[in-house]
Amino acid sequence: MSIRSLIQDMRFSRSQRVVQDRSSTAAAAAELGDSVKQSCWAHMPQELLREVLIRIEASEDAWPPRKSVVACAGVCRSWRLLTKEIVKAPELSGKLTFPISVKQPGPRDDLLRCFIKRNRSTQTYYLYLGLTHALADEGKFLLAARKYKRPTCTDYILSLHGDDMSKGSSNYVGKLRSNFLGTKFTIFDGQPTHVGAKFTKSRSTRLVNLKQVSPRVPAGNYPVAHISYELNMLGSRGPRRMQCNMDAIPASAIQPGGVAPTQAEFSSSTAEFFPSLPFFRSKSTRMESFLGPSARPKDGVIVLRNKAPRWHEQLQCWCLNFHGRVTVASVKNFQLVASPENGPAGPEHEKIILQFGKVGKDLFTMDYRYPISAFQAFSICLSSFDTKIACE
Repeated sequence: MSIRSLIQDMRFSRSQRVVQDRSSTAAAAAELGDSVKQSCWAHMPQELLREVLIRIEASEDAWPPRKSVVACAGVCRSWRLLTKEIVKAPELSGKLTFPISVKQPGPRDDLLRCFIKRNRSTQTYYLYLGLTHALADEGKFLLAARKYKRPTCTDYILSLHGDDMSKGSSNYVGKLRSNFLGTKFTIFDGQPTHVGAKFTKSRSTRLVNLKQVSPRVPAGNYPVAHISYELNMLGSRGPRRMQCNMDAIPASAIQPGGVAPTQAEFSSSTAEFFPSLPFFRSKSTRMESFLGPSARPKDGVIVLRNKAPRWHEQLQCWCLNFHGRVTVASVKNFQLVASPENGPAGPEHEKIILQFGKVGKDLFTMDYRYPISAFQAFSICLSSFDTKIACE
């Protein structure tokens, strides 16, 4: 049997189980689960199964064919565990496979090309992974964000689902909050990025504690970055100047052998989200089980700043080299590099960690790399959409 026919057979059997599960009662669903455990897929020899999954992982290196790898993880528990073991994090593979990939640092060697679509009428923003080197293609959906105006601030709620933007949802991954002027922003993660992460209480936290929402709702608030835009009181020409303090990433992460916190999976219990509350207190080893290897910021955090543009005499404008990824001049365009806050500048401080630019009326490119994740990069780019009269 070929790998292609094997994948088709798996999808067919999986779809049959889904249809049966939806149309049956709870007892029938339990019986179906028992039958799946006894299926031939679950009892395939581990050596053969590993060889099959390795070949599928190697043959499907880009979307949309990469959905075959995801289909393998959905066959049964043994397949899922082995698939997650074989599929490497974006840092090593340069691929975004599972939803948790958007919370993991990007590749070290190259920028991961993405783009953002803006819907002005609904104040919604959609992040896609670019499938080709073209500036506009169908893309693979990654994240969505919606803007909510408050009396004293602005919130951007980030979700894994384009039509579910509620913070009381299991699709919630984090939020971006601005001050009244739109010059300072804080990125909040829905779950801790490292053991001992600072927890900020909010109204949604109290609702969970009072059992007014589902206990599986990830309603935590963990600040992971602070973004500030420099005021331009003299009205000097040039792009906006910004600084991003990545509170969850140590400054050593950009050095050879440096490590950034990497989340291994989404938590499914509020016990991990509220370790500071007595009722939800859990051991650090339990939190480490889903955070994965990480390094707590001890010797300072990484600071990202604008890469200095150059003035083009013929064009009479400030210019940055986006290598063809940006085609429209805009004050929103920027490139961020690591600032040498804790030592002398080196070649690692010349690498572009995040670049964002306009290519159409409501279309923007977003390219990022290690040590930040797609979630963090998307949040930083969202801060650029706010109007900042005092900064321009």
